[in-house]
Amino acid sequence: MNLPNKLTVFRIFLIPVFVLIVMFGGDASVQVAGSTVYWRLVIAAIVFAIASATDWFDGHIARSRNMVTNFGKFADPLADKMLTMTAFIMLVELKLAPAWVVVIIVCRELAVTGLRLILAENKGQVMAAAMPGKIKTTCQMLSVIFLLIGDFYHIGTILLYLALIFTIYSGWDYFHSSWGVFKGSM
Repeated sequence: MNLPNKLTVFRIFLIPVFVLIVMFGGDASVQVAGSTVYWRLVIAAIVFAIASATDWFDGHIARSRNMVTNFGKFADPLADKMLTMTAFIMLVELKLAPAWVVVIIVCRELAVTGLRLILAENKGQVMAAAMPGKIKTTCQMLSVIFLLIGDFYHIGTILLYLALIFTIYSGWDYFHSSWGVFKGSM
């Protein structure tokens, strides 16, 4: 297994670690700087940040060193979706993010993943992430971190709603540019 794939597997391994850290400890709605709950969520944010960073590193290393594999093409986007969806669901559980926003984000992620599968199966195409999708991912990951560490100056909330906007826009963009795959099948 090459280094990019090891980083992807490491990211997947960090998901249950993140969940366990978030789950055990007091009520997150009563966060006070310096409290046990606060530090638990800071540690969870650090674990999430490390996991998120592996997303950039594995892709950069795979492309720059020509280490792209079929496993990586499959597992890397899957690990990304698993990580962000898990984090958003945990934020709802902690009452740090509105459920309706998370529902839209999760539904878009599943829909675009399905679209990618259809394109790969029918046309042999791999739909690469476009810039709006990359901005969406960055906003999502940063919003999780800032919401976990206390949402100072509402930075996490602002990033969450920016992520929502880019989630909707990039989803529309992917479907709009790939609409031809559905012609004749409806």
